[in-house]
Amino acid sequence: MKKQLVAVVMAAIFLCVPMAFAEMPGPDPDSLWEYITKESSYTKWEFWPDHQGMQPGRAPHGPLHKVFVNDRALNSTQPPVQYGSIAVKENYGTDKELKAITVMYKVTGYNPDAGDWFWAKFSPDGKADIFGKPAGCVGCHGTRAKNDFILVHEFK
Repeated sequence: MKKQLVAVVMAAIFLCVPMAFAEMPGPDPDSLWEYITKESSYTKWEFWPDHQGMQPGRAPHGPLHKVFVNDRALNSTQPPVQYGSIAVKENYGTDKELKAITVMYKVTGYNPDAGDWFWAKFSPDGKADIFGKPAGCVGCHGTRAKNDFILVHEFK
């Protein structure tokens, strides 16, 4: 009986885990935009507990921003965050008008030298401007490599 129960539990794990990851987009700006805006609606995600709501920002992101994170990122208690973690930063001007949306997406094996992060910068209407492994993103976020390249949240 115990062996049968263990077999059923193991089968469920092996069947369910790949399905959960299969729903995530690849390292592609168009599928990532589709995922965060239509399939998942990032504006319903949470903020980092130590970085709530509108916050002051700096170049290249602009003077104000909001950072939304999905459950995989939010439930990561220490670096590195879980694969499939996504952080979406809305970048605002001083007029509080949305100027750009920048995204960090952790993809298994995508970019091991930079924490496996895929970066993308979108216009507010979803046109990808910069994406992939941009030197500016990797260089700036690389200053926090020990915090899994995450600048606005401190793991405790």
